Amino acid sequence: MPSVDIHILGQKYTVKGASSEELIRELSRYIDDKIREVCGKYPNITPLKALILTTFTIAEELHNLQSEQAAITKDIEQKAQLLAGILD
Repeated sequence: MPSVDIHILGQKYTVKGASSEELIRELSRYIDDKIREVCGKYPNITPLKALILTTFTIAEELHNLQSEQAAITKDIEQKAQLLAGILD
């Protein structure tokens, strides 16, 4: 498990995880960018509130992607059944 020093809003954190060091750094940059985006929209927001809003933003992104993936999977399954019916 790599141990990686990352920075979020200028604060240093040491993160250990099963992911590669490169992925951990990429994710930390993504999180930092998202938090800074929220702070840019709400200049007087506290870091904790910015983190909570950012968490909801990322959760919404994940939810939307999961919904899209489910729709694509359903479409592929329907097309595969149609093709299987044609080949029979």
